[in-house]
Amino acid sequence: MATFQVETEQHGELNCWRITSNHAELLIAQQGAQVLSYQRLGEPPLLWLSDQAIFRQGKSVRAGVPVCWPWFGNLQRNPQAVQAMYQGEQAPAHGLARTRDWQLLGIEEAAEGLRIEFSLPEALGDLPGWPHEVELKLLIEMGTQLKLTLSSFNQGNDNVTISQALHSYFAVSDVRQARVEGVENLGYIETLADWELRQQHSALGFAGETDRIYLQTPDLLKIVDPQWNRRITLHATGSRSAVIWNPWTDRARELADMADDGWQRMLCIETANVWDDVVNLAPGASHSLSVTITSEAL
Repeated sequence: MATFQVETEQHGELNCWRITSNHAELLIAQQGAQVLSYQRLGEPPLLWLSDQAIFRQGKSVRAGVPVCWPWFGNLQRNPQAVQAMYQGEQAPAHGLARTRDWQLLGIEEAAEGLRIEFSLPEALGDLPGWPHEVELKLLIEMGTQLKLTLSSFNQGNDNVTISQALHSYFAVSDVRQARVEGVENLGYIETLADWELRQQHSALGFAGETDRIYLQTPDLLKIVDPQWNRRITLHATGSRSAVIWNPWTDRARELADMADDGWQRMLCIETANVWDDVVNLAPGASHSLSVTITSEAL
């Protein structure tokens, strides 16, 4: 059994918990149930926390794994069925869940490490402009690997359609030297070129701003980082789409919560249900989106 320590911390305006086990250290914010950082003891971090992150209520932190729900990105870029769920005026980017306080249900030991569970009670009909009844929970399993599972259970009487993502920021030594394996031969939406549908022929390297939606993605994607001599593996379930993003130089300079050269040390691969992979929940139906993150030496 793992032993662990839980400390309550205040980062800016946000309540956080730092959880240390005999394998790793995890920092989580109550707002958004957002994992801010995850690092196995004695190793470089697996998840990236911006050194200019802003810890403010109502603003997602540029770090870790923000939860995008019940839509991803710009609502107007979502399928009509997702747009129709929202009845408010101003639709915030990446939905409503990542800037609201979640409820910590518990932290307990398990065979492989720790289980940390959150819920968002407001999703049961009290989210502004989104009058649907969905039980929303996030389970974080922390050991030598990190697993996040976002579960949606439709407790209402009508169908609910959502898009969503576990918007993971990964730490890399230098994104210009890194590559993503597992995207070979996939179709993708190139959002930087009028949302064209294109084809990936080889592993993905980085030489400029990147913002792509990959379609029909396999369960396993890998980030190869030669300078840190490691391969980060992402094993997804409940997902057929992934978003890969890096702001590069010009966009990074526009972001107040990222250093001008911060883009070099991060890479987003977002385990998602987007584009033609949205989730339709009939009354009484549920869906779980999960990603398991680990690493190994090259």
